[in-house]
Parts: sequence; C-alpha cells; structure tokens
Amino acid sequence: MVLGRTFDAGSIIKFLSEVSLGAVALGLAFGIMSILWLGFIFNDTIIEIALTLAVSYIAFFTAQDSLEVSGVLTVMTLGMFYAAFAKTAFKGESQQSLHHFWEMVAYIANTLIFILSGVVIADGVLQNNGHFERHGSSWGFLLLLYVFVQISRVIVVGVLYPMLRHFGYGLDLKEAMILVWSGLRGAVALSLSLSVKRTSDSVQPYLKPEVGTMFVFFTGGIVFLTLIFNGSTTQFLLHILGMDKLLPTKLRILKYTRYEMLKKALEAFGELRDDEELGPADWVTVKKYITCLNDLDYEPEHPHDVGDEDDCMHIMNLTDIRVRLLNGVQAAYWGMLEEGRITQVTANILMRSVDEAMDLVSGQTLCDWKGLKSNVQFPNYYRFLQRSRLPRKLVTYFTVERLESGCYICAAFLRAHRIARRQLHDFLGDSEVARTVIDESNAEGEEARKFLEDVRVTFPQVLRVLKTRQVTYSVLTHLSEYIQNLQKTGLLEEKEMVHLDDALQT
Repeated sequence: MVLGRTFDAGSIIKFLSEVSLGAVALGLAFGIMSILWLGFIFNDTIIEIALTLAVSYIAFFTAQDSLEVSGVLTVMTLGMFYAAFAKTAFKGESQQSLHHFWEMVAYIANTLIFILSGVVIADGVLQNNGHFERHGSSWGFLLLLYVFVQISRVIVVGVLYPMLRHFGYGLDLKEAMILVWSGLRGAVALSLSLSVKRTSDSVQPYLKPEVGTMFVFFTGGIVFLTLIFNGSTTQFLLHILGMDKLLPTKLRILKYTRYEMLKKALEAFGELRDDEELGPADWVTVKKYITCLNDLDYEPEHPHDVGDEDDCMHIMNLTDIRVRLLNGVQAAYWGMLEEGRITQVTANILMRSVDEAMDLVSGQTLCDWKGLKSNVQFPNYYRFLQRSRLPRKLVTYFTVERLESGCYICAAFLRAHRIARRQLHDFLGDSEVARTVIDESNAEGEEARKFLEDVRVTFPQVLRVLKTRQVTYSVLTHLSEYIQNLQKTGLLEEKEMVHLDDALQT
C-alpha cells in the first residue's frame, strides 16, 4: 500500500495473520526451547539470567530481521510464556536475583525509550523551522487524537461489557469505568513508533522521514497525555468510586495482626532488654519509636467472630479464610520445590490447581483437589497401551512414570495442606470460621490418602524410590548450605568453598 500497490481483503488478512500469528508462534518456540535448556542448569544464577536475556534478544532480532514478523509481539509472547510456565524453573535466590535483574533492565529500557523518543521528536519536529508551517495543525490533531483514543476505549469496553460482566471474574460498572480511564500508553507504543521511524530513515525508505517523525510525535504525545491526565487522576477516580477502601474483613484482620505484632514486639523486648555490654533498655521509649503500635493498648475482637452479624459477613469471612489457606498451600509448594521434594512439572500442576481454586472460593468449599484428580488417575489410553503391541518395557516405563507423578502430587498436596492448616490455626486460633475451613481441607485429603495407601499396598517399591530421591536431594541441599555458612563465617576460604561445592554438584 505504501508503494502504491493494491491488495485485496484476502491478501491483507494473510499478511496480518503471518505477522501476528507468526510472531506468537516464534515466541512460543523460543520459550519452549529455553525452558528445556533451563532444565539442564542447576543452581547457577548467572547462567540462568544470561540465558533469559540472550533468548529475548535473539528472539527479537530473529523475528524482526530474519522472518519479518513483529519482534515486539514475539518478545511479549516469550515473556507471557515465561510467566505462565517458567516460574518454577527458578528457585530461591535465583528467582529473586532474576526478578531484581529484569526490574532494573525494564527500568533502564523504559528510560532509554522515553529519552530516545524525546530526542527524535526534538530533532525532527522542534529543530525543523519549517515543520509548523507545513503542519501547523499537528498540536490540534494531537488533542483530537487523545479524545478519539478515549472514545474508542469507551466504545470497546461498552460493546464487550455484557460479556465481561457474565464471563470470567465478572466486571461491574465501576471496574469498567476504571478500565476505560486507566488505558495508559507507554514503552510498547513508543518502541513501535520508533521502529516506523527507523524504517523511514533507511536507505530505501517506504515512508518519508517526515512521516516517521510524525508517528513518533503523535505516539509520544498520546503517551504524555495519558500519563499526565489519566495516570495522575486514576487514584482520585478510585477514591470517588469508593474502590480504594478495604473490606470489613480485611480491616479486622489488619487490626488483629497489629495486636499480634505488639505481642511479638513485647516478646522480642523481653529477649533483648538486658545487654551484657550496654545494660537495659526502656520499653516506653522503644514503643514510642514504633509508631504503628502506639494505639494498641486494648485487645481487639477476633477477626472472624461474626456474632450477631448477617450471613453476608459470614460468607465474606469464609471466602477470606479460604483464600488465606490456599495462599499458605501455594507457599508450601514453593518451599517443597526448593527442598527438592517435587519436580518442576509437578510444581506447575500444583500451582495451577491452587490458582483455579482461588477463583471459586466465594461460591463453594475448597476445591483445589478437583484440579489434581485428572493428573493422579490413569487416563483411558493407558488401557490401550496395555493391550497394544508396544514393547513391555516401554509400557511399564510410562505406567511407572504416571504412578510416580501421582504419588508426588498426592504427597505434596497432603503435606502442603497440613502446613497451611497448622499456620492458620496458630494465627487465628479456634474460631468457628477457621475450624470450618480446616475441616474442608481435611476432607479434601481423603482421596489423596487413599491413593497413597493403595500404592503402598500394591507397589511399595515406588514409594520407597520416591522417598529415597527426596532424602538424597535434601541431604545434598543441606550440605551445600552448610558449606556456604562456613564460608560466610570465615571458617572456609572462597576457593575451598568452591571446590567442595563443585564436588557436591557432581
């Protein structure tokens, strides 16, 4: 079209499909390959971070220069794939280091994109004395474009509102208003406009350099206006709509937690009050400096003691406590992944079951086990494998793998719920709502316990192999931590620590 050629509707649809769907497919391909590669890396933070950075750049340049599809969309797909499937590939300190690294990279990249856009606009528009003589209405068109962007967002959300309201989490009118007003533009839009500007500055440009500059000008103007007006007033709009207030159940939990903090502070003061070198400390002065605990001289009511309140508050309390227990279950899964009790694949299955159960806590009892049943039970095609002419060793291998996976899932499920129940009881005590949710958690574990008991009776060697693997990994992890602590305390030199750590890795 830019070159003056005409295209029919089929050609346009084909081109857009190749550019968009091709970018998505390429991002997924790079994501799958890099996750498989990460499986061969053990406890090497630098290599893991370098791999994610290198794969991102290689994916972008492969898409943009070699295959001529959208590089930005490719990298976005790669990032979404990482967020969905690669969270469990990074454990402990590696995950924290990776998170901090990409936060810094994102901050630097955003800053550079905004600075570069400003430089391009200044060089192409403001430094060109004849620009406003030829395009004197650019500023007015920019304001009209801003209004058009807001109206188009209203139309899109308005047309889709009936479906957004009845599907998924459900969207009410206040949330729809926030969805319309919070549509900011940022680094992605600017990077796309800069790519257009780069095309216009090439040796054989399809666009005039002036057109590329106008792309950056209008895009940068929209980014500026949405950040200044929409971004700065969204908090005020949330306040006007009453969406920045905590629910009564959340407020009661906060008050109760602050009182528990006061008790913990008193316990800590009792341990630290007398010092052999410096002598005693004054609690009144200490408390004065901890301002968040100054007004807590009374004991608050229990956060889930409903009393004579209506059934709505009871349902809200139940929903709140179920969410907290499921959060504890998910945290326990992370702990087991770092301890080597479960594999990365098992962890992904378990995490997904908790996420699905989170969506249903307001309408039914705890149901994260429902998301695990299909991964524990043997599918129908295993019967076909038993009757097929495949080698018996291969059939046995698939069967044992499935059985081991089911045992991993059941054992992790029972352990995580046991840990979460204990933590919940320690925090909230014997309230009626807490007992109800704890009973739901106990009831969920019946099928998992029955599955493990059946395996123990029928295939005891499978459980023995799994436990042996877990213990071996735990012992190696314990030894690695012991060596690192010796190095931190100065009892081992760094070279000695590296030598012992390499011996453990092998």
